Amino acid sequence: MSGTDVVIAGGGIIGAACARSAARRGLRVVVCDPGPLPGAASPASAGMLAAQIEPDDDAMLALAVRARDLYGPLAADLREATGIDIGLWRAGILSVAFDEARADALQAEVARQRQAGLRCDWLTAGEIRQGWPGVAPECLGGLFAPEDGALDPAALHRALMADAVGHGAERRPVRVTAVRKDGARVTGVATTAGDVAAAHVVLAAGAWAPQIAGLPVDLAVDPVRGQLASLPWPGGAPRAVVFDRHSYALARGDEAIVGSTMEHVGFDPSVTEEGLARLRVAIGRLLPWLADRPFTRSWAGLRPIAPDGRPSVGPDAGLQGLWYATGHGRSGILLAALTGEIIGALLQSEPTEIDWTAMRPRT
Repeated sequence: MSGTDVVIAGGGIIGAACARSAARRGLRVVVCDPGPLPGAASPASAGMLAAQIEPDDDAMLALAVRARDLYGPLAADLREATGIDIGLWRAGILSVAFDEARADALQAEVARQRQAGLRCDWLTAGEIRQGWPGVAPECLGGLFAPEDGALDPAALHRALMADAVGHGAERRPVRVTAVRKDGARVTGVATTAGDVAAAHVVLAAGAWAPQIAGLPVDLAVDPVRGQLASLPWPGGAPRAVVFDRHSYALARGDEAIVGSTMEHVGFDPSVTEEGLARLRVAIGRLLPWLADRPFTRSWAGLRPIAPDGRPSVGPDAGLQGLWYATGHGRSGILLAALTGEIIGALLQSEPTEIDWTAMRPRT
């Protein structure tokens, strides 16, 4: 049974970020990456960095902002190390209101974030029409987070994995099926190609993490399907990201990505007529000038979401050497780099100034 310091169970965005962080610290790392499963979250991501748009409590807001701000230096580091441009774009995200109740809620959120020292603005309907002429005229105003943005998730994944491999990580096309242990200590994993001995095991298998045998707890992470579609974005139109509660439109290159549904349907990654109809309503509500354009492609991802909506990042309470890095839900891209840094520091028992209490595993 071959051995290593760390086995990463899962080779998506979170697994790649953890592998890079551990390998850069000099640890021997094996990434068990069977390739994207049908409905895997990372390939289906829109790539938004909506730190100030989606978190609904102060602890996760602070972590989300910290995570977003890591991408500036990370993008430069990855470009230098791998030659890959992750397409980082930070020109702001607009969250709009179409009724008075939502307008009141967004104005309160602007006040809350400003009190926390964050850049955040309330824009009137007139200001939105001037800056985002395509937004529906029924819009009453909106919250603008000028430092939020987006990136290319596929490029990020390639760059993280390439940098991890460049620092000695080994990527194996196998799936982890079980955690091996001796008493209260991890000894490695079982995979589809045999056992791998390791001092540490990091669970980064997304919605599939609870299916790994030998876990000391029933991991409360469920797959939630999100359907997305794209349509042509006119050449010359300024890039934008616009939110309306859980719906959004994100312009990248020559297409706009529209998302997304939130469906509890198990491990079914199908794209449905009902889902596409909901996306059509979303784009018609946000950007009605695009409503008659046909969808050019559609897809779905299974997001790993815990009942309380928070990720599980950190050590198992009873099994030494077992680490969780899953449950990131809609924020996997946003929180990937931060998760990698936390896991890397914990593996080496390094002190960290990050207060990640809000993401500690719950039992």
